[in-house]
Amino acid sequence: GLPLVLLAPLLGLQFDLPVDSLVVLMLTLLIGTPVLSLIGAIGAALTLGVRGGGVLLSLLVLPLFVPVLVFGAGAVESQMAGLGIEAHVSILMALLLPAAALSPWACAVALRIALE
Repeated sequence: GLPLVLLAPLLGLQFDLPVDSLVVLMLTLLIGTPVLSLIGAIGAALTLGVRGGGVLLSLLVLPLFVPVLVFGAGAVESQMAGLGIEAHVSILMALLLPAAALSPWACAVALRIALE
């Protein structure tokens, strides 16, 4: 997560992003990357010990990744268009807070069930 955030300005400059959009890109990566990691952890805990778990993990987790990607990219696009980014960042934060609060509990429950 953090190496991606630190490399984002260099990659953004290669794609000729304006400097103000680079700041938004880093902000959305700082918010969105933990959400993706927490969702992935829940999916991994749910598919632990299941034969063919990789395919099941993809089917469970990929639909939950889409809103994070859409609102992260939407914030950068809004900044480039000169519009406000507050709505996109607020929705990303609204995804992060429940994920951070509930994913440790959900992972613990899923692991407890997998070990039974």
